[in-house]
Amino acid sequence: MSQPSPEVYERGKGMDAHNEVMREIRSRKDRTYDPHEPTRVWMDEDNTPDGVKQSLTIILNTGGCRWARAGGCTMCGYVAESVEGGSVAHEALMDQIQVCLDHEAEQLDDGETAELIKIYTSGSFLDEREVGAETRAAIGETFSDRERIVVESLPDFVEREKLEDFTSQGLETDVAIGLETATDRVRHDCVNKYFDFSDFEDACAEAGAVGAGVKAYLLMKPPFLSESEAVEDMKSSIRRCADVDHCHTVSMNPTNVQRYTMVDELYFNGGYRPPWLWSVADVLESTADVDAIVVSDPVGHGSDRGAHNCGECDDLVQKAIKDFDLRQDPTVFSQVSCECEGTWDVVIEEETSYSMPLAR
Repeated sequence: MSQPSPEVYERGKGMDAHNEVMREIRSRKDRTYDPHEPTRVWMDEDNTPDGVKQSLTIILNTGGCRWARAGGCTMCGYVAESVEGGSVAHEALMDQIQVCLDHEAEQLDDGETAELIKIYTSGSFLDEREVGAETRAAIGETFSDRERIVVESLPDFVEREKLEDFTSQGLETDVAIGLETATDRVRHDCVNKYFDFSDFEDACAEAGAVGAGVKAYLLMKPPFLSESEAVEDMKSSIRRCADVDHCHTVSMNPTNVQRYTMVDELYFNGGYRPPWLWSVADVLESTADVDAIVVSDPVGHGSDRGAHNCGECDDLVQKAIKDFDLRQDPTVFSQVSCECEGTWDVVIEEETSYSMPLAR
């Protein structure tokens, strides 16, 4: 891939221009949210280095991602769900945790609890503007009886002292980092995310220093990439992540069209199609040999705004992806087929970044 000239990062160009557009799009948000209620909470199963575990996933409602407030990533609309004002008090955040514990109790049998806790903020849990030190320590204590905890963060905020709030409780601890891609130019110019792959490597080393691990989150098909470019970028990125010490899991997720984003603007004007589920299956099957757990969770699969095929086979392919996530067996993909796979083959061969999308 060619390298951009330094001028694209000048004011009014490149990342600065992306941020200006994103701030205007985000300003259209008109909803408000209760700081005492989490954004989302659900029960699931997840593959971990210690096997498949029952999980409680928590999306805390904080003041939102610091980078998103500057403009932020082209595909991410989560900041639109955050509380106004830029911060949430300790007491309100702990109220959110209690709501999640109540949900867990309702979903499970008496006395049963999830072994794995996953906490996200649609930003950075380790950014103390979002979750203060007092709250972080209290959450570590609250879940000290569980086996493993995952917390979300940009690389900037990964510090061993913060992670010790969890490792000191005897928790197996992982940091979920939204790397998006191992290709710096794609991350900068398509995703509009400011850090480099070397920053991710540094964060992995920092986590590993206190015995914590890292789960890398990758993004399949950000705007401005053709289907084939997106597939090749993911195959390369998964292999590069798997080679980084302390990165034991890679979660490769297809872009879905969220409101108040640049991707939504492109989609509305006919300039973007989410990836094919066949592309997701191809990447997972091709990288099944790496020394890491590789999973995918196509949000909104089968819908126009999520990863989809023709509509007839979407649920079957999604079921195969979920099966692969838990068993890491690539043969599951040989058990699904559809006539639309021929259309996908043509898209892979013929679609270019200046004539997208070639097919809906």
